[in-house]
Amino acid sequence: MTRDLRDRSDISELVGEFYRRAFADPLIGPIFTDVAKMDLDHHMPVMCDFWETVLFNAGLYRRDALQLHVGLNAKHPLLAEHFERWLGLWTGTVDELFSGEKAEFAKVEAERIAGSISRRVQGRSGSEFETIGLREGAHAP
Repeated sequence: MTRDLRDRSDISELVGEFYRRAFADPLIGPIFTDVAKMDLDHHMPVMCDFWETVLFNAGLYRRDALQLHVGLNAKHPLLAEHFERWLGLWTGTVDELFSGEKAEFAKVEAERIAGSISRRVQGRSGSEFETIGLREGAHAP
């Protein structure tokens, strides 16, 4: 029986295992290692700050995640399949290690974040509601 995410130690376990899998993945691994040239020792505390802020409202993450991905996209196009793989690896890692309300929230937030960043690097709105249009004959305010 797995436990729910409770604190930074749990986040560190989750994020560490996720990145081990992501770096080894044939589709997205090279983006982390060859394009972003990510130093995992340096990146881990930053990502733990990010997820601790997302899951526990810790207020620790102060970077612009979107801008980082826009810069990366300029070097190597980030396609829908990259975000889908990232999300699949994240969800699988969460499900293997944790279960409970916060674990479910971690998966929901990852899906929301991946969708938003994916849409934004494609030059679209970050909103998942971007496809909702006006009724015929209606006018925008």
